[in-house]
Amino acid sequence: MAGFGEPGVSSVDAAGLTVGVVAARWHTDLVDAMLTRALAAADACGVADVQVVRVAGSVELPVVVQALARRCDAVVALGVVVRGATAHFDYVCRSVTDGLTRVSLDESTPVGHGVLTVETIDQARDRAGLPGSAEDKGWSSMVAVLDAALALRAVHAVPVG
Repeated sequence: MAGFGEPGVSSVDAAGLTVGVVAARWHTDLVDAMLTRALAAADACGVADVQVVRVAGSVELPVVVQALARRCDAVVALGVVVRGATAHFDYVCRSVTDGLTRVSLDESTPVGHGVLTVETIDQARDRAGLPGSAEDKGWSSMVAVLDAALALRAVHAVPVG
């Protein structure tokens, strides 16, 4: 965690937007905390229409995110990937990141990358928005994706020419 440079946007007025959240079941205690915080952020931003879908793990996130991106103004992906003793961590992280980026660009829908990619469980706990955590990735991922959806809405509202 860098610990600096965060834009400091704690909420936006996103009333009327529709949001999807896809959350992995691996590391359920951490992902559930991030999901709770993401939903709290959506509520604080005035979002009334949120659809939550659970998937097995982080690798499954992009395809379900894509399905929701076709129906929602924004989607947040939540998961935790902890480095183990093999290269599997690198493959999973690359697959998830590339997949979520591709979905966002292909569907022209903002996708919040709330997948923690960490060396240790303690690092994940410090980012999951638990009491005493240094960061709250559930909340910040939701606010960031709503902000991007509002920016896209503003761009599309401006006539070209």
